[in-house]
Amino acid sequence: MNILAIETSCDDTCVAVIKASGKKKPRFKILSNIISSQVEIHKKYGGVYPFLAKREHQKNLPIILKKALKKIKIDLIAVTIGPGLEPCLWVGVNSAKDLAKKLNIPIVPVNHIEGHILANFVGKIQNSKFKIQNFPAICLVVSGGHTQLILMKDIGKYKILGETRDDAAGECFDKVARILGLGYPGGLIVAKMATKIKKEQVPRKREQKSKIKIKLPRPMLNQKNYDFSFSGLKTAVLYTYQKSKIKNQKYKQQVCKEVQQAIIDVLLKKTIRAAKDYRVKTIILGGGVSANQELRKQFKVQNAKCKIPVLIPLKNLCTDNAVMTGIAGYFNLNKKTKNWKKIKADANIRI
Repeated sequence: MNILAIETSCDDTCVAVIKASGKKKPRFKILSNIISSQVEIHKKYGGVYPFLAKREHQKNLPIILKKALKKIKIDLIAVTIGPGLEPCLWVGVNSAKDLAKKLNIPIVPVNHIEGHILANFVGKIQNSKFKIQNFPAICLVVSGGHTQLILMKDIGKYKILGETRDDAAGECFDKVARILGLGYPGGLIVAKMATKIKKEQVPRKREQKSKIKIKLPRPMLNQKNYDFSFSGLKTAVLYTYQKSKIKNQKYKQQVCKEVQQAIIDVLLKKTIRAAKDYRVKTIILGGGVSANQELRKQFKVQNAKCKIPVLIPLKNLCTDNAVMTGIAGYFNLNKKTKNWKKIKADANIRI
């Protein structure tokens, strides 16, 4: 089965075609995977401007659809219906409906969060190492718009255990980068700055007096629930930066390292605790922030100690992409329909 997948939930226009087969042991082959990024356009705003993103989707989607569909017969269309930015979602949904009607093929509506989770079920990760029946699992979906801990009893069976009460982790990275005057997107920049400071770096004796020690809070770290809060961390960075007499590059690198570690500490501790509390067999990561190299490294180290396998998508499948939408569509074939009118975008849909 060839599945055309469309993803326009935020600022990336994504189209993919995947070949899917098998029920008990699904296999996926990526035939095309195209992403048209809008990062350069939104840089001057320091974040995504929804109606500008919508306009770019309208301009880019027909072009990359034509490119992706070249000489490929499509059996099904999978499209992200939410959550996300509603003006952007509708561009993908309307395009999917028009194309499905033209080709007389069914559509499967896809939840964006489930797509991030199921991005782990492609390529080497799913086909050679991961046994698809290793449930229950704890899923940490962490991105610019979402930070959620989800209990996954099986594919399609989810329960949200906790989520952010304010800013998502990725949003915190963006705001910190803005405070420090580093640009956009914040996650990549903060991570790059953090790598400049090595753990083993020790100042010389004459430098020790002038060394700046930065300690930031780990919000809700020791609370017994599974919720998150990152707005306080962002505010702490703002106050710390405003009070500091030193604002050079070295100082900013130290702030970035501490911010990154603060976020990782919270995500790691809460995820491990949920995994132990629910006695899960697997931990699954997803979302753009899961591409962070230090986060990936520390999760693998910690989970080796706990002896709970951890699944993290290939880096190019962590950020928004249509491959994950196609995979989620295949696992939700029971939702396929030719009643195209009933497919609607829903910015606030829950998993």
